[in-house]
Amino acid sequence: MAELSLTEGLVTIWHSYRIPILIAIASVAIILQAYRKFQPKSKAVTASSIPPSPRSQTPEKFEQTRTGESEKPAVTEKSVTKPASGNDPVPKVVSGPKRVSGKKPLKVAGRRREDQGPPLSFIQPIIFFASLTATTERYAQILLEDLRTAAKERADPENRERGLLPPQIHDLSYIDFDDYFTTAPKPPSTSPGTRYVYCLLIPTYNIDTVLNTFLGHLDETHHDFRIDTSSLSTLAGYSVFGFGDKEGWPTEEEGFCSQAKELDRWMAKLTGKKRAYPLGLGDVKSDAESALKEWSQGLQNILVDILDNGGLGEGVPGSGDPLESDEEDLDDEENDGNRSKRRNDQDVVDLEDIKMGSDEQSGSGPVPVDFTTAGKSAAPSQSTVKEMVPKTSPTYAALTKQGYTIVGSHSGVKICRWTKSALRGRGSCYKFSFYGIRSHLCMEATPSLSCSNKCIFCWRHGTNPVGTTWRWKVDSPDLIFQGVKEGHYKKIKMMRGVPGVRAERFAEAMRIRHCALSLVGEPIFYPHINEFLDMLHNEHISSFLVCNAQHPDQLETLHRVTQLYVSIDASNRESLRKIDRPLHRDFWERFQRCLDILREKRHVQRTVFRLTLVKGFNVDDEVIGYANLVEKALPCFIEIKGVTYCGTSTSAGAGLTMQNVPFYEEIQEFVVSLNKELERRGLDYGIAAEHAHSCCVLLASTRFHVNGKWHSRIDYDRFFELLEKEKADGTPFRPEDYMRETEEWALWGNGGFDPNDQRVHKKGKKKALQAATE
Repeated sequence: MAELSLTEGLVTIWHSYRIPILIAIASVAIILQAYRKFQPKSKAVTASSIPPSPRSQTPEKFEQTRTGESEKPAVTEKSVTKPASGNDPVPKVVSGPKRVSGKKPLKVAGRRREDQGPPLSFIQPIIFFASLTATTERYAQILLEDLRTAAKERADPENRERGLLPPQIHDLSYIDFDDYFTTAPKPPSTSPGTRYVYCLLIPTYNIDTVLNTFLGHLDETHHDFRIDTSSLSTLAGYSVFGFGDKEGWPTEEEGFCSQAKELDRWMAKLTGKKRAYPLGLGDVKSDAESALKEWSQGLQNILVDILDNGGLGEGVPGSGDPLESDEEDLDDEENDGNRSKRRNDQDVVDLEDIKMGSDEQSGSGPVPVDFTTAGKSAAPSQSTVKEMVPKTSPTYAALTKQGYTIVGSHSGVKICRWTKSALRGRGSCYKFSFYGIRSHLCMEATPSLSCSNKCIFCWRHGTNPVGTTWRWKVDSPDLIFQGVKEGHYKKIKMMRGVPGVRAERFAEAMRIRHCALSLVGEPIFYPHINEFLDMLHNEHISSFLVCNAQHPDQLETLHRVTQLYVSIDASNRESLRKIDRPLHRDFWERFQRCLDILREKRHVQRTVFRLTLVKGFNVDDEVIGYANLVEKALPCFIEIKGVTYCGTSTSAGAGLTMQNVPFYEEIQEFVVSLNKELERRGLDYGIAAEHAHSCCVLLASTRFHVNGKWHSRIDYDRFFELLEKEKADGTPFRPEDYMRETEEWALWGNGGFDPNDQRVHKKGKKKALQAATE
């Protein structure tokens, strides 16, 4: 009973005083919490706000480590010199970044790497040049002779294990940039101590040339995260000499030798600042030769110094790491910081400050960045879209000299030799034998002189623009269409007084019936190619469009053409890289995508593989590879022809000589082998026609073998009838719907020469053929 009464008493007390008890407990907890917060810690704290490293170090060890690192000054702080005592006021710990004072440490990563690998024993100078008008090429030959003479004078018969090697020379238009400017060439196994010195001679143009592609390659290489930032650091050094015209650019700020200065800057980055000799500049109309001689002499002295000292040294302070390069890096960092700050400041914009379509904003453009000079860049100027081929450019002069009529700023038209031959009754090209196109009724043109390849067999080496994206002024399709017709007719009229021209064929030639969009460049590259094709078809002009299988997006959106060609210059990635020398780094993937698109279009378009055989490049042991490509795309036709040698020095510079031109018998053997391989795979193809004069043979799908006869020719009237019906009511049609029977004289084994024309043999070839037949 006593325990029960005690419990009841406690419950009564709790119910009576529970609220004051709870308030008292909460108050005590709050007081204790406040006490802990404002009570100073018993252990003394330092003023450093740096959190301890995961691998803890004592201050003494930290100072020793910092002192031993490449002569870097130790970081000190005034607040650390005096430890805080218990009575001293404790400074407030501030979160955030800490300001550290000290000098800029020397860059360890930028130091010379001559101590890596075998010691330097030989210096191999390599001269690179680019030239449109052959002026820079002539100066490059002068430098070649100077360095060759220096190598002979330096040669020591008693010491053959060390010396200056004779120079090599390369035209930038004909090399694969990856071989020399992604990574440096490896020294030969017989002489591992050989080091290379790049000597680069380039002009500066205000038009798009191979130099723009080259500089773009250096830019991509430097910023490619998969490639070492200083991927050319194994070079012994480099030096650049630029040619320019001060009449066009009076000052360096306005662009005189700007591309040479940009090249010098990129090479400094890629080599780890191994500028062996300062950038040289020469005015082609005044002091170019004397400036080059002075630069060449200084370069020769540096080559000897590198050989004697085993490298460039430690730079500034020293000989090989120019001070201005370091200053350029600092300027870049400052400029990048300023640009970032400006962007951050402009991120938040009041809605009332936005003026849609205002004059102030419409005049603003991207701020140009000057990559050519150190220090502050010039005042921003409004960027303008350039013309691809300005009338004042060397490209324009070179192409017009070759017989082109330039239309607008990026198109051209030209009469081929087969047109002249057909006008005189001496035969048409293989297109007449295969497809029924008379050469004197055909216009050869292109809406884009720019190309994405630098094929070794191209007749326009270094004279046509190159690029991977369209970045020029765009002319209207109507301007191009009217311009190419006018240019073609003008050139036809010039044939009026040529001996042997037949009157009836001259009259026929004044009505264009066919257009071969294969002159030069990449016609499909033109942004309005479909509109241009529609203009051709509206006047019943058939369209034969050739592409290089490097623009799959444009190929996929292409409208109907009379016949669609794709150049297949190699059967594998490596051969394609050597022959076409494409600018796209993903060239093989683009190539494969184009084949897939061609397979999808084979029942809509007449699709053609054009195989150009170059002996020593893409003939030997490549039949199986070509068969793989045919099996992938299943084209309607396969043209196989031998490369045509244009006989210029530029072709030799690209590694192409008469030895690379296959005989017609070799073409025939290749065709027979390819046809057998296709038959073995169960692919329905056969040898349909030939044109021996063009060294060309046609393989065709059995879709065009009807009633035991080949039908490779085109019924052009039927094509336009079907095309107009498709436009009117959407009725589709297939390539088989407008085919015609192949002429008997064009079939395989009959030679392919039109009996209505007269074959003209030159230099006694006719007598030799008659003697052989007898």
